[in-house]
Amino acid sequence: MKAENEQRTGLLYGFGAYGMWGLVPLFWPLLMPAGAVEILAHRMTWSLAVVGLALLAVRRWGWIRELLRQPRKLGLTALAASVISVNWGLYIWSVNNGHVVESSLGYFINPLVSIAMGVLVLGERLRRVQWVAVGLSFVAVLVLAIGYGRPPWISLVLACSFATYGLIKKKLNMGGLESLAAETALLFLPALGYLLWLTAQGRSTFASQGVGHALLLAATGLVTAIPLVLFGAAAIRVPLSTLGLLQYMAPVFQFGLGVLYFHEAMPPERWAGFSLVWAALALLTWDALRTARRSRAALAAAPAVVAAPAREPA
Repeated sequence: MKAENEQRTGLLYGFGAYGMWGLVPLFWPLLMPAGAVEILAHRMTWSLAVVGLALLAVRRWGWIRELLRQPRKLGLTALAASVISVNWGLYIWSVNNGHVVESSLGYFINPLVSIAMGVLVLGERLRRVQWVAVGLSFVAVLVLAIGYGRPPWISLVLACSFATYGLIKKKLNMGGLESLAAETALLFLPALGYLLWLTAQGRSTFASQGVGHALLLAATGLVTAIPLVLFGAAAIRVPLSTLGLLQYMAPVFQFGLGVLYFHEAMPPERWAGFSLVWAALALLTWDALRTARRSRAALAAAPAVVAAPAREPA
């Protein structure tokens, strides 16, 4: 019963995390007339404040000394911070410039890009179904390039940057809260310096657009940290396969907002491209569930196989 309650709680945390990530396109337009870079700088600055308070609450500080003693790990953290800042900045810009649908595509194809990176960088071997899914995604990109009249560069940069970020995080093997704290700490001084420079130039919107606007900019820290905390709470309570299915919530919500709320155009060739991506993801999901089921069956059968020789002599 306790395990069931824990899993149910984990699902609620997962829905909360991916729901917030899926609905965040409604938030970034509220920060206009601030530009994407100014919003990004505020996001970096206020995220450190929120994460610092969270660390103060849980009293986890020992990892800082350990990180500073490992130059390679510190360098990877700086690289992760740079990559995620590109992802964050481009996503904010794309939402505030009428590219919500194209940005959602980036997070749809992110699992496929991660698989491709696993092959190219880590030398992983793919199953046949995974090869078919990756092939479908390449065809989808070609179809969408024809539909847009250009490659879907926003989607590709978002997918590749987030997949690269995931690869670096895999190498780092740090907790979610600690990792975000380290990344935002490294980004804090450049972000704060940029905000001070904007203020000196008279171009900052933080003090010129009223208290409400300033509070919304400060809330970028909460918008960044809360879903990550919820995701961390979900990750320790639900199976990885369930978490993998939940991740599609965010781009589904983003796509729905782009079409139904922001009324972005979806000509037939774009529907065709998205349909190919969704078919590839359906194949990946089916293959992952089938593999997980076989693994569980093999584990369940293992004790019986081990116990069999002990029964025969008796």
